[in-house]
Amino acid sequence: MTKEILDQARGDLKKVEEDFKKQVAKFRTGRASVSILDGIHVDYYGVPTPINQLATLGVPEANLIIIQPWDNKIINDVDKAIRAANLNINPVSDGKVIKLPIPPLDQQRRLEIIKTMKKYTEERKTHVRNIRRDYRETIKAMKDGKEISEDDEKRAYEELQKIIDATGANIDKFEHEKEKHILED
Repeated sequence: MTKEILDQARGDLKKVEEDFKKQVAKFRTGRASVSILDGIHVDYYGVPTPINQLATLGVPEANLIIIQPWDNKIINDVDKAIRAANLNINPVSDGKVIKLPIPPLDQQRRLEIIKTMKKYTEERKTHVRNIRRDYRETIKAMKDGKEISEDDEKRAYEELQKIIDATGANIDKFEHEKEKHILED
């Protein structure tokens, strides 16, 4: 019975971890990466559509992203969507292709990015703690309802804490790697 609960907890924590990695990957490091465009949607005939579903994205140089819409009629819409996303990058369009020159990061901007990333990391850790609390309450309710014994409750708590600790360690590891990457580029 507790195995199903712990498997659910693993799944929920894995989602938090994957979301964290996806969000942190968007933090700009001074190198061009099409991942900074993730989450930007263009109004395409009334439907918000991700840029990667409307255009070919490429990185021909370390500090340049090229966006080539399949439909040239939407080039201005793509440009507007990028500007509205507040990436601090000014798109340059020639009517067929949009170029995103990635400016090099100065030390102040690097520190701002790291500060923002640390704030986001703390939000994810709070989310992890909330998941732990919710599952502890579920396990306690199972014990109170005589579905499991006290020993099973204790083992479930210990296993849950191991899963929580592993998730926290993975989040910390990924954050430190990204921080090192931002400071070194």
